Amino acid sequence: MQNRFVISVLLTITILSSGVAAQNRGVLTTDPAFYAVSFVEVMPGSKAAAVAALKQYRDASRKDEGFVSLELFEQIGWPAHFALVEKWADQKAFDAHGMAAHTKQMLMKLDPIRVMAYDQRPYRTLEIGPAPAVNDRAIVVLTHVDIGGRDLDVPALLKRMVDDGRKDEGNVRLDVLQGATRPNHFTVVEVWQSQKAFDGHAAAAHTRQFRDTVNPVLGSPMDQRLFKVLE
Repeated sequence: MQNRFVISVLLTITILSSGVAAQNRGVLTTDPAFYAVSFVEVMPGSKAAAVAALKQYRDASRKDEGFVSLELFEQIGWPAHFALVEKWADQKAFDAHGMAAHTKQMLMKLDPIRVMAYDQRPYRTLEIGPAPAVNDRAIVVLTHVDIGGRDLDVPALLKRMVDDGRKDEGNVRLDVLQGATRPNHFTVVEVWQSQKAFDGHAAAAHTRQFRDTVNPVLGSPMDQRLFKVLE
C-alpha cells in the first residue's frame, strides 16, 4: 500500500513537472522592455469621442518617464474598435504610467461609451525587429496565440515563423511578444505594405505549415484582427 502511494506521488510530480516545463519552454527574455497590447470597443456612435480620448492619452503619455512608443490602430471593418501597442523601458516605468492622471482620465472618458471592458494585456519581448513608420495603406495585423497542453517548443516555432515571414514580399514588420504573466500566450504584431502583401504571406507554405503545427495544441482559436494606422 505504501509503495502504491509513493508511486502515485512520483507520477503526480512527474506530470506536474512536465506541464510546467511545457508552459515555461522558452524562458522569458532578459530584455527589460515592457509592452502592453490593449483592445478598446466603443458604441458605434461614439467613435469620434473615443479617438479624441485615445489621441490625448497617447500625446500625454509621450512625456512620461520610460516612454518608448505608443501606436494606435483602428480595426478594419469595425470602425469603433481600436488597439494600442505600448512599449516602455521597463515594468517600473509602465507601472508608474498606469498611475498617471492622464491614464486614469482616458479610462474615465471611455467608460460611459465602451461596449466591453478595456482589455489590456502585458507582454515581454520574444522576437523584436525594426518598427519603421508606415503609411495609411499599410495593413497592421495583431494575432493572439494561446498554446497549451503539449510539450512543444512554441517560442522556437514562432521565431522560425518570424524569420520566414520577414522574407516575404511586402513585409514591413513582424514581431512576437510573450505574455508577462502567462508565458504560453503570445501576440504576433505584423505590418504589411498592402492587403495583397498580407494575403500572399497568409497563403505561403511556411505560414500554413506553422498553423498546421500549432493548431492541435492551441488553448483557444487564434484571434487575428486587421487594423489600419490611426494617426
